[in-house]
Amino acid sequence: QVQLVESGGGLVQPGGSLRLSCAASGSIFSINAMGWYRQAPGKQRELVAGITSGGSTNYGDSVKGRFTISRDNAKNTVYLQMNSLKPEDTAVYYCNAVTVRTDDYWGQGTQVTVSS
Repeated sequence: QVQLVESGGGLVQPGGSLRLSCAASGSIFSINAMGWYRQAPGKQRELVAGITSGGSTNYGDSVKGRFTISRDNAKNTVYLQMNSLKPEDTAVYYCNAVTVRTDDYWGQGTQVTVSS
């Protein structure tokens, strides 16, 4: 079992920045990749960014060049640095972990609201 706890969401003005954190605990040795997804009201959950155990990253088209995913293996934490935020980035952001057995784990979600 893997437990994920997100933090760092909140209200920010357009053009501002936020950093989300996702702390993993439990069977962390089994984690192969981690990522961030988001879901806005009335929309499907979508990939924001992902990072493998080897450090390879991928991003959703709408956030490329603005968001950066990183991981601190010593702290078992993944970060999402979000810059140049837009109102359309408003959503609940979820942390995800996939194990080597392809089991999926999710955090509880953190709200990000971009509004003036």
